[in-house]
Amino acid sequence: MDLNFIGDFFSAFSTFLWGWPMIVALIGTHLYLTIRLRFPQRHILKAIRLSFAKEKGSDGDISPIGALMTSLAATVGTGNIIGVATAVSLGGPGAVFWCWMTGVLGMATKYAEALLAVKYRVKTANGEMAGGPMYVLRNGMNLRWLPILFCIFTALAAFGIGSMVQANALSLVVDESLGISPHITGVVVALLIMLVVFFGIKGIARTCTIFVPFMAILYVLGCLAILVINHDYLIDSIVLIVRSAFSSDAVGGGFLGSSMMMAARYGIARGLFSNESGMGSAPIVAAAAKSHNPVRQALVSSSATFWDTVVICALTGVVIVSTVLSDSTVDVTANGTLTYAAFGKLPYVGHTILAIGIFSFAFSTILGWSYYAEKSVEYLAGNRWIVPYRVLFILAIYVGAVVKLQLVWDFADCVNALMALPNLVSLLFLSGVAVLETKKYLK
Repeated sequence: MDLNFIGDFFSAFSTFLWGWPMIVALIGTHLYLTIRLRFPQRHILKAIRLSFAKEKGSDGDISPIGALMTSLAATVGTGNIIGVATAVSLGGPGAVFWCWMTGVLGMATKYAEALLAVKYRVKTANGEMAGGPMYVLRNGMNLRWLPILFCIFTALAAFGIGSMVQANALSLVVDESLGISPHITGVVVALLIMLVVFFGIKGIARTCTIFVPFMAILYVLGCLAILVINHDYLIDSIVLIVRSAFSSDAVGGGFLGSSMMMAARYGIARGLFSNESGMGSAPIVAAAAKSHNPVRQALVSSSATFWDTVVICALTGVVIVSTVLSDSTVDVTANGTLTYAAFGKLPYVGHTILAIGIFSFAFSTILGWSYYAEKSVEYLAGNRWIVPYRVLFILAIYVGAVVKLQLVWDFADCVNALMALPNLVSLLFLSGVAVLETKKYLK
């Protein structure tokens, strides 16, 4: 089949899905839950403290910090690096603002969906916890067909956001930095992932608990160093980001000519891609955490969006915009290499830090999404299809490493939107349950 035809189809479908209705639905849900739950974002310090508190005598398969790190592993990924660069290239500097806003408001949505996931979770025949939007829709709303659709979209999304996009971003940076063929990168990453996923959620959680803090600290330090180098353009960058977020000028296209609609479309899409608030993926692992009550784990889960988007995505966006302002030779249309150009500001070590960050981010994200997908397949068909799905998932890593970037991103955007819709339905209809649980436990 003609890849150009497939690329055009997913590009058009992505544009259709991410029009004003989807943007309003997503931001509207974030805002509605923020107000109805009385701004759960204000409890972020408590959420961070609870992340490191031990839970004894609670039902669950992994610790709260293990669940948080697995969730962060799936969210702190290439969306924070390549995704933000793509948003800036296609939507202009204003996309950084809308990406950041999805994080600030999305903390309430992440809180609500984790709360419902823990409340409606079940224990499977093998003694493991299972939860997420599919069980919320089934047990909380007594629906049968919508949970099935959610699981189908999640299994498909794992091929996009969970494997192909990550492998694509990784192969691009490794090729640029080290000159290694994408084919070799795809094979190596696929083999490494295979060695971990067959150990199940406990093995994934252990790996992510090691990877995530290391990769996040190293990447943030690199961003801060670049901002020190670009300090003369820091204030101008922030002003440009805010002003462009509400600009109606679409003349000229590119970095300075994108309209508010384009900035919002790409900023919100990449924000959702990065923090997954509203998608319903993170609650799947939140349901596996040891927790005495739903609110406790909900607070822990909400901190993932804070770290992912409010901190890391914002830093990446300001780094990219300040680099473009400071260097007129940077090609703003080359969305795949904008972050690469920014880290070139760090002499000797910049590209190495980026390559390590991309590898760590991509590797851990693939691990997190492998668990989300397996739980969806388990809901649809039981355990007998998990191993065949793992094989397809690992093969998709290689495919993602060698195909062109735009096709992968458009496919990911499409299935992300389709996956989010059933979850948003459950959040809106069961928001009263989240309010009651919050009043009961949040003291």
